[in-house]
Amino acid sequence: MTQTEKMLNTPVNKLVTSLAIPAIISMLVTNIYNLVDTAFIGTLGTSASGAVGVVFGYMAIIQAVGFMFGQGSGIMMSRNLGDGNTKVGNMYASTGVFASTLVGIIFAVITAIWMDPIITFLGSTPTIAPYAKEYIKYILIAAPAMTASFALNNILRFEGRAKLGMIGLISGAALNILGDAVFIFKFDMGITGAGLSTCISQYIGVLILAVPFIRRKTIVTLNPKFASLKFSVYREVAGIGFPSLIRQGLTSIATIILNNLAGQYSDAAVAAMSISTRISFLAFGVALGIGQGFQPVSSFSYGAKKFRRLRDSLAFTMVTAETVLCCLLSVIFIFAPKLIWMFRHDMAVVEIGQSALRYLVASMALLAASSLCEMLFQTTGKSGYASILAALRNGLIFIPALIIFESLWGLKGIIIAQPVAYVLTYIPSFILLYRYLKYELPKEDS
Repeated sequence: MTQTEKMLNTPVNKLVTSLAIPAIISMLVTNIYNLVDTAFIGTLGTSASGAVGVVFGYMAIIQAVGFMFGQGSGIMMSRNLGDGNTKVGNMYASTGVFASTLVGIIFAVITAIWMDPIITFLGSTPTIAPYAKEYIKYILIAAPAMTASFALNNILRFEGRAKLGMIGLISGAALNILGDAVFIFKFDMGITGAGLSTCISQYIGVLILAVPFIRRKTIVTLNPKFASLKFSVYREVAGIGFPSLIRQGLTSIATIILNNLAGQYSDAAVAAMSISTRISFLAFGVALGIGQGFQPVSSFSYGAKKFRRLRDSLAFTMVTAETVLCCLLSVIFIFAPKLIWMFRHDMAVVEIGQSALRYLVASMALLAASSLCEMLFQTTGKSGYASILAALRNGLIFIPALIIFESLWGLKGIIIAQPVAYVLTYIPSFILLYRYLKYELPKEDS
């Protein structure tokens, strides 16, 4: 059975599960790396921990660009593979990797030129800024590799090669953790060591992700000569990937605003919000991984006009993701104080962080449902719907709530703003999903 036949004929529960497991492992390893990195840097002090949260907002922008081109090109590639058009699939995949790498270089150059104002804009306090500047220097060097790796991983996922993508991401994360231990502790390089470790591991990781394409283990072939120079192709890729850009980009902007607002209270507040977000997304990463297992099944099925198969895969994914996520969130809610303490032995951080963490996990079951709706819309040509939901959750609701709630209730308002945004976004998600399934997505194959 060829890879295309496997994607179109394997029972959906078996196929989604087989694709979700590598995605879940990748998400968990990535999030565990983030937590270990936070714990290692936490030993350097509260200001250093805050610096990680500040630079995380910038890294989210880089991730947004990589995801936009990776998901946009990957979705168009898999639709064409489902329709039997491999040549066009090659073009979309090559274009996505080329564009993401180029934009990563541009980001790095611009940030290097205006380093100081950007660091301040990201939310650094005077005590956090020196650590943030030192850390971000290495992130700039790694930026082209980061954007390229996001594109390569998404192309592998949307081809149904989630295991190959997992190997690349796990290798990079494992090397990063090892590098942190060596550079921070053995060589006593502090936050410089953390940045250097991230930079080295990103370049090794992107080389590992490129290996399957070099060894011809994939359906598509990556080659610069296949990359299109037509504006219409870039517009199409960017249009399909735009919800990912909105999702990640507005998350980054919201993180910057959050850091600036929290920084008015203390470095402990910035560190607490950063740590609680990372812990909560460790659980959400599992649900997101299940959703990522659904995405290539959705896009292949939609391209092949197998609409009943698409509906079945959505139902299976939704039930599985919600069940697993609710179990994980319950554990985190119960042990919130201990989890915060694991990453920063500072009672001020624990006091703020446990409250933030519990509010987040209490709302994340609804976040999973909204995210799966976005994935469905994005993979089936309804980027407008996906963009609306992404904008509502990450910006149009969250950012005003953050500003208004902080002015009304101070730090408590900052803590509850994001959970409120998750809850309120669920309502339009449900309405759009109902409309799409009832009136717009065909019920029978064609």
